[in-house]
Amino acid sequence: MTTLYLLEPAEPGAAWAPFAGAAPLSELRAGMFRLRERWERGIGVRATGIVAPHAAGHHLIGGPAMVAVERITGPAWVVDATFAPRLPMRSVGTARRLVHGGKTVAWRLDSGQKWEGPFAHGDGVVVEGRPLTGAFDLIAALEQLLFTDTLAALDGGTDPILAGAIVIGNTDAIALRGAALEPGVVLDARKGAIILERGVQVRSGTRLEGPFWAGANTMIVGGQLRHVSAGPHCRLHGEISTSVFNGYANKSHDGFVGHSVIGEWVNLGAGTITSNLKNTYGPIRLDIGEHRIDTQRTNLGTLFGDHVKTAIGTLMPTGAVIAAGANLFGAPRAPKYTAPFAWGGDTAERIAADQFVAMAKRIMPRRDVAVDASVEASLRAMHARLLET
Repeated sequence: MTTLYLLEPAEPGAAWAPFAGAAPLSELRAGMFRLRERWERGIGVRATGIVAPHAAGHHLIGGPAMVAVERITGPAWVVDATFAPRLPMRSVGTARRLVHGGKTVAWRLDSGQKWEGPFAHGDGVVVEGRPLTGAFDLIAALEQLLFTDTLAALDGGTDPILAGAIVIGNTDAIALRGAALEPGVVLDARKGAIILERGVQVRSGTRLEGPFWAGANTMIVGGQLRHVSAGPHCRLHGEISTSVFNGYANKSHDGFVGHSVIGEWVNLGAGTITSNLKNTYGPIRLDIGEHRIDTQRTNLGTLFGDHVKTAIGTLMPTGAVIAAGANLFGAPRAPKYTAPFAWGGDTAERIAADQFVAMAKRIMPRRDVAVDASVEASLRAMHARLLET
């Protein structure tokens, strides 16, 4: 049986902040799906392992194992985890390589063949998709892929739409799969499809504009949400535009979030607001420690790493980066960059490993995720990795 391995950069660099080192990049969401899921659907094979030295010691709940590159043996596909293939992907047939823009993004190994690194020989099949140069490119991937992702997902059918819901546009561009809507919810499908998965709840006073996707058991408790990919197990409220929620995040209160990437287990306090446009309307630059990265984007909000918490009334500057585990409070205006496990904003104080694990043990079970020995070890390994760099 053919296997599938996701290959990540050994050292992703500052462009992948705040996610590099915290978890595999393949678990980031590009459009409706995580990068791993996009490859699984495109190749038609469940992932066997992820090669991500930068996230050594990470335990992926319900997902493939972290493996050493030396363990990869065919028959297998080895794919570039920083490329988001467009779905549905064309048939790969007997191709040895998959190519985009003249660059190989996937390699096929024959039975018994060991992985010895990327190769440029053999038949290639051209595939469509989005190369990602950094975490900020997840917004470009959302803009490019969510429309077609949700459109294709309509083939899965739909439950009847509640009579009290207000539909603008084509009713056939809405799919409810065990979702519950209260009367008065507005579904605007004029610009894209709306997909609501099992267990999603949408309260009265909510307006959803497509393309829009909400994963299983996400609750949307009011506000205007447009061009959003969210879930599973998120809590959403307020004005949210062109943003990606990887899952298990909480934004239950008012406050604008735009052109932002929100990692897992993030909690945004009431009134947390992101700026996604400079007063000059000029290109946005990321300042990550000593690194300055030109994103070549006019619209970019905040990149929130996993387990980030913000206090009420936190104001995020344009192109802010909040590293994993940081707890923001104090001055209302956050700095452009906040270090991993920062206690406060621009401060040298860090959250200790025991304190971080204790918080996780209080928070994660609220979404029915137990912090067992393997999860705790993964959290401690992440803490150690990020504070060593």
